[in-house]
Amino acid sequence: MKKFIISKADSNQRIDKFIKRNYKNAPLSFIYKTFRKKDIKVNGHWVKENYIIIENDIVEVYIDDKKLEEFQTSEDFKIVDYPLDIVYEDKNILIVNKDKGVLIHGDSHEQKYTLSNFVISYLIKKGEYNPKIDTFVPSPIHRLDRNTSGLVVFAKNLVASKEGMELFKNKVDIEKHYRALVFGKINEHGFINAPLLKNSNTNTVKVDFEKGKNALSEYTRISYNDKYSFIDVNLITGRTHQIRVHLSYIKYPVVGDEKYGNFVLNKDFYKEFKYEKQFLHAYSLTFKNIKGNLSYLSDKTFVAKLKKNEENILKKLNLI
Repeated sequence: MKKFIISKADSNQRIDKFIKRNYKNAPLSFIYKTFRKKDIKVNGHWVKENYIIIENDIVEVYIDDKKLEEFQTSEDFKIVDYPLDIVYEDKNILIVNKDKGVLIHGDSHEQKYTLSNFVISYLIKKGEYNPKIDTFVPSPIHRLDRNTSGLVVFAKNLVASKEGMELFKNKVDIEKHYRALVFGKINEHGFINAPLLKNSNTNTVKVDFEKGKNALSEYTRISYNDKYSFIDVNLITGRTHQIRVHLSYIKYPVVGDEKYGNFVLNKDFYKEFKYEKQFLHAYSLTFKNIKGNLSYLSDKTFVAKLKKNEENILKKLNLI
């Protein structure tokens, strides 16, 4: 039998999620069978898997000790050294400026060199996270495409994760701005109101006024020349690939966008500048009127500078 006393950091979550985090090697079927057999109790009473644990709850797991050791044994996390560009950090969150080409989470091709692993490695080395003891794994609270650079927010604890994810989901008290280089001379200011439909099989998105979900982007031109415009985009909604699809839809595709862009112009741009990523950067993040444990972030804005190679390109084009 194993006993846990719930800390504040682990409180206010479903008990099945808490058990899964503690027994990462246990099959889900085994975990839920344990609940059905009434082998998991809280404060002396058996509970269902949807029970919400609170601070100071005593959780008892009645599984054979050898089986418990087997499920708690996992490979040591392998530290990945990577020079994180940290924009802001406190006890609850970490904001980093992600490089282009870096996945936030692993996929079938890459599991080790991910932003999540870089952040976890950093926190282990700082002594703020121990994968053998801590049940909450530091994790991002929103997404950013692999080939988009810029701001990504990580939660260091469960409370920050829950509150942060809710903020990004509702979008009312979060304002996100992107910087993009596009082909053509775009208008000084405009809104793009075009619903988007995602095809999960191909991981592509298209404008669809019948079946698509509401999607709204606002753009402001910063500078331009005969061939290009450098713009700021306010992401009012947050659909998958929204900025890239919207700008392509109005015939001002993002430079370097291999999925929705102009392939001929991209090829010419690469020949001149040797730049093959999409020129899209999550530039700023503003927290508005925040409630709860993250209220101290209210009215704060965080900015991630463009990378040097992108600044150099903009200078050569006389756009900055």
